[in-house]
Amino acid sequence: MKIIEVRSLYFSEIKVIRFARFRDQRGFFSEVYRKKDFDTHPDLSFIKGVSFVQANVSYSKKKTIRGLHFQWNPYMSKLIRVIAGEMIDLLLDIRKDSPHFGKVIAYDLSTDVGKDYNEWIWVPKGFAHGSVYLKNTFIEYFCDDVWNRKSEASISPLAPDIDWSSCEGKFKTLFDQVLSQNPLISDKDKNGFTIEDWSKNPDSENFIYSS
Repeated sequence: MKIIEVRSLYFSEIKVIRFARFRDQRGFFSEVYRKKDFDTHPDLSFIKGVSFVQANVSYSKKKTIRGLHFQWNPYMSKLIRVIAGEMIDLLLDIRKDSPHFGKVIAYDLSTDVGKDYNEWIWVPKGFAHGSVYLKNTFIEYFCDDVWNRKSEASISPLAPDIDWSSCEGKFKTLFDQVLSQNPLISDKDKNGFTIEDWSKNPDSENFIYSS
């Protein structure tokens, strides 16, 4: 696996891992994951020793909004990539006492067969994950623990008290455009917590910021 670049986003705990495609006149080949490379790469110390126990594929239609999901007992971190299509990732800090608590950022995780690379995004515990789909899109994600229905929750992406001030303006504009077009969103996600309601919920104590 040829890892080209590892970089942090506005939340330093969120990482983007760019890896190479090897192209010729027929198309391209790419190793998308190799455990040894993840364990030994000098810029991937944050993920060293992580064992992925589950891999999922999800398909979303254009104008779908999902999220913002998280769980505890067990905690679940995710390594996410787009297989085909275009997804705007939404990443919300839910760590109480964090200087960024309640803030959301976004990242365009689209894929284009003409590019010489693709990307993973690493979403560790302490962050809620959501997504907005600008095209019909397939994504794949690896999880470091299994899903537990009894200890999952979500912040509604429509919550009026989400702080968008640290999100690039173009992504908030795209979100608002999709929102204005009768988006596909589940009742469960639409009726998720507000930031204020989540902060008052006893389960929020499972996510405490540690500097």
